[in-house]
Amino acid sequence: MIDMTVVLVGFTLMIALLFLGVHVATALFLTAVAAIIIYFDGVHLRVFGSQLWSSMEDYILLAIPLYILLGEILVRSGMTDKMYAALSPWLNRLPGGLLHTNIGASAVFSAVSGSSVSTAATITTVALPSFRKRNYDERLVLGSIAAGASLGNLIPPGIAFIVYASLTNASVSQLYAAAMVPSLILIVLYMSTIAGICFFRPDLAGEKEPRLPWAQRFRLLIDLIGPAVVFAIIMGSVYTGWATVTESAALAVVATMAIAALQKRLNIRMLHEAFISAASLTAISMLILVVAFYLNYALSMLNITQTLSLWVASLGVSPLVLKWVLAIFYILLGIFFETLPMMVGTVPVLFPIILAVGIDPIWFGVFIVLMCEMSLLTPPVGMTLYVIQTVRREGNIGTVFAGTIPFVAAMMLMTALLIHFPQMATWVVSTIN
Repeated sequence: MIDMTVVLVGFTLMIALLFLGVHVATALFLTAVAAIIIYFDGVHLRVFGSQLWSSMEDYILLAIPLYILLGEILVRSGMTDKMYAALSPWLNRLPGGLLHTNIGASAVFSAVSGSSVSTAATITTVALPSFRKRNYDERLVLGSIAAGASLGNLIPPGIAFIVYASLTNASVSQLYAAAMVPSLILIVLYMSTIAGICFFRPDLAGEKEPRLPWAQRFRLLIDLIGPAVVFAIIMGSVYTGWATVTESAALAVVATMAIAALQKRLNIRMLHEAFISAASLTAISMLILVVAFYLNYALSMLNITQTLSLWVASLGVSPLVLKWVLAIFYILLGIFFETLPMMVGTVPVLFPIILAVGIDPIWFGVFIVLMCEMSLLTPPVGMTLYVIQTVRREGNIGTVFAGTIPFVAAMMLMTALLIHFPQMATWVVSTIN
């Protein structure tokens, strides 16, 4: 059985390659190849082709390009613009005004797209023109958009849950159910953060918006019907057993195209742009996943699962202590790495450890997605921060970094709540089952 010291050295070398800027897929592949050459004289290198084929045969992975395509169609059909306008009259009366609309609109968009990066780009495009006309604090505006984007993968149907399920053979439907309560609590924490800041500093929120008549507010809610129907199709078909996760994603894409057609926004050019963008993002994601599965194969051949389990048992740490150690580890790792590298690079190594100490794998799925979402919110590598700055096209990214600070604090509070009250992630799953 392989020694624990060797495991730690290998993991450290892989992290070092990522720190040096080596592409994620390359770093994972080199780690797997090195292990196979050293311990098996390269015999298992020839199985890479069959491993690639078998890993990509996983039916559930087809949901990833479908959800990416779904988000592209939503953006390009203009549904998100209408969604933002529909939520604004209902949320702008709270302390913080339109800032709450950034969180609300991000939550709704996340519930049908499952992507944080798409959410960041979309809400920035829609929201910034409105705030430029008003006297809102720029840092708080940009921070609230970044915070809302961090809901992208946490709110079902997040793509990160599909990746985690593929790596661990967990149930995607159970992961979606487990994420419901934590995602709602995080929304409340974000909105409370905005309200608290603007209660003590009302000058940061600009002037209050004129109150729209109730009839007009309800009339605008019609524009939320489309996203609501898509979300109902995704979640309803999964939990009624009418469709698998992949089939529900396909149904959602068809429904979104039908809604876009009814709104006269469906055309060949729009679909072409959506397909090209979805294909590009899918190719990048799948390349990393293929190599991650090959690394998993190498780890299983080395029997690292048993090594890690025995090592953790020898430490005698409690599950609570281990959760906090993992939280600190991921917070530090998230400062330097993006979501997908964090997940595919660490889950194969850490999953046996959490099983060895009795941590619920469904809880761990929600936890690690929350940690990955925090990495999108923390400078200097947070992907969503650069997406926001790219769309913004003015000033410097330091303003975006500064705006995220109170929301990172809110997410850390959410992490503490999830660690000490794991029932918020496991209660819904146990109720459904």
